[in-house]
Amino acid sequence: MRIGELCTRVVVTCPRDASATEVAQKMREHHVGDVVVVERSGHALTPVGVITDRDLVVEVMALGIDPGFLRAEDLIVGDVVTASESELVHDAIWHMRRKGLRRLPIVDAAGHLAGMLTSDDVARFLAEDLVDLVRVAPLQVQVERARRGGGPRAAGAA
Repeated sequence: MRIGELCTRVVVTCPRDASATEVAQKMREHHVGDVVVVERSGHALTPVGVITDRDLVVEVMALGIDPGFLRAEDLIVGDVVTASESELVHDAIWHMRRKGLRRLPIVDAAGHLAGMLTSDDVARFLAEDLVDLVRVAPLQVQVERARRGGGPRAAGAA
C-alpha cells in the first residue's frame, strides 16, 4: 500500500514565527500531539519541521522557559524528515526507524505537504494485514470442503 492511501490528509500547521504558546494551543484545539511547521508559497505549504507535545514539555516547560518568547523555528532540531505519498508503507517504516520518529510528514511530488503518517497509523495497517493472514487457514478448509462436495468421504469409498 502507498503511504498516500494511509496517511491523514488534514494536518495541523503553523508558520515558523508562531509562538510556542500558539503551537500548544493548536494542539489542544485540534486534539493532536504534533504541529507541522511550514513555509507558505502561494497556496502550497512546505514542511520545515515538526513540533511534538513532548518537545514542548522537555524543551520548554521542564526548563522553565516562557513559551511566549520562543518561536516554532526555535524548537525545530535538524532537517525535517519526510516521505513521499507515492512510497510504500514499508518505506515509511524504514524512515521512522532510521530517525527514531513516530510522526512523518508526507509530501507530494513537488515537496508540498500532503499529509501526516504516524506510527499508530502504520501499526493499525499492519495489524489489519495480520488479522487477514490469520483468517486464511479456516478459509482454506472451507474452500477444500466446498470443492469436495461438503464433507469427508466415507471410509473405504473409492
